[in-house]
Amino acid sequence: MNVDALIILALIIPFCGAALIPLAHGAPNVRETITLVTATGLFATVMLLLREVMAGARPSYSVIEVTPGLEIAFAIEPLGMLFAAIASTLWIVTSVYSIGYMRGNNEPRQTSYYVWFAIALGAATGIAFSGNLFTLFLFYEILSVSTYPLVAHKGNEEAKRGARVYLMMLIGASLVLFLPAIVWTFVVAGTLDFTPGGILEGNIGPIATGFLLALFAFGIGKAAVMPLHYWLPTAMVAPTPVSALLHAVAVVKAGVFTVTKVIFYIFGIDFLSETGANEWLVILSSIGLLAASLVALNKDNLKARLAYSTVSQLAYVVLGAALASSLAVVGAGLHIAMHAAGKITLFFCAGAIYTASKKTEVSQLDGIGWRMPFTMAAFFIGALCVIGVPPLGGVWSKWHLMAGAYEAGYAPVVAVLMISTLLNIAYLLPPVIRAFLMPPTDGYKGGLKEAPLASVGALSLTAVFCLLLFFYADAIRGLLAEMLVY
Repeated sequence: MNVDALIILALIIPFCGAALIPLAHGAPNVRETITLVTATGLFATVMLLLREVMAGARPSYSVIEVTPGLEIAFAIEPLGMLFAAIASTLWIVTSVYSIGYMRGNNEPRQTSYYVWFAIALGAATGIAFSGNLFTLFLFYEILSVSTYPLVAHKGNEEAKRGARVYLMMLIGASLVLFLPAIVWTFVVAGTLDFTPGGILEGNIGPIATGFLLALFAFGIGKAAVMPLHYWLPTAMVAPTPVSALLHAVAVVKAGVFTVTKVIFYIFGIDFLSETGANEWLVILSSIGLLAASLVALNKDNLKARLAYSTVSQLAYVVLGAALASSLAVVGAGLHIAMHAAGKITLFFCAGAIYTASKKTEVSQLDGIGWRMPFTMAAFFIGALCVIGVPPLGGVWSKWHLMAGAYEAGYAPVVAVLMISTLLNIAYLLPPVIRAFLMPPTDGYKGGLKEAPLASVGALSLTAVFCLLLFFYADAIRGLLAEMLVY
């Protein structure tokens, strides 16, 4: 199969799955088999494309020219390849987890859940492989719309309200900020193509560059740059597998991926560094990652604590891109992967705790580690990965971010990252300490009471991913280093 066919196949597989799933509405086993086969098919196709990219190829495919200079086109480069590989891998694991979670909690509308999940992954794939800002914007909006029913899945008033906030903030930011930024870029550069080294140098002044960067940074709402982050904690009304989609698989990763891609391929890190237009974003993201950590520290609800942790961790990626140094950009890409593995593990564990015990607060977890040892051990591993403790993958992304900050001349940012890591410890380890070191307070008499096997198996697998990423980080680093060769 030629490369063009692989690109097309990767883009249509999720949407074909979404079309087939409703046909098995009355047969849950068949419906979920279709989901797993679709997810596996996407993963296999992405792996074939990864092989081509690792061999030095840069596959591209143009679908149609809408107007002169604007076309729907796809071009696979290293950062997009990494994002697609993460999303396609975690879709399989999340699908397995969803089977245990959705059945274990007797969730309603399970067929529509799997349909919208497939569409969301199709949109994420389109974002990953977009060859220009116009194509990326189209799939970015499809992702926003397709995840709205997932956030509103429970159907109660709280879920509907959270979903409305989610959609209004994301669509609003896109229309008011992101779209004007794209139009402005086209006017000054004459193109929207993602180009190594950027397309703006020589076409726009330093002050205007800073304003344009602000339109992109805040307009790409899925990156949850503070203070436009409120939608993310609000969306925690969704079922836990949806939270995993939002935080690890597609949505926020699409946001920080887009910010990083825009900075590298539209602005160009050399141009940003020379103009100094990036300095305000370095300061803002540094403040944001500390502020979100402090909020997380004061949240007793486990999912809310993890949500604000995500806001902080996303700021790491934005900071890495804003530092505009080669090491920091590699660190940003690494953190997309490392945080995905760690955070999906943590959310899977939170969902397993709710499924097995209906506990939602950190203060309720005393002694729960003895009845849910696999879940809480996985939580511990996921926490250490996010914190950045060897031998877990998160240590490499944080090391590159610190080295990149020093390389770019931002020594205070190194201190910010170190303080943030201490805050990570302060809000992620108490659930583990309570689970294993505090006596049960709910009359526990002994014995295991884990979530369904599918859920426990999935969270155990993602915990293993956290460990493997430590030993195989060189492969990711090598892929990202290809971005810097132009």
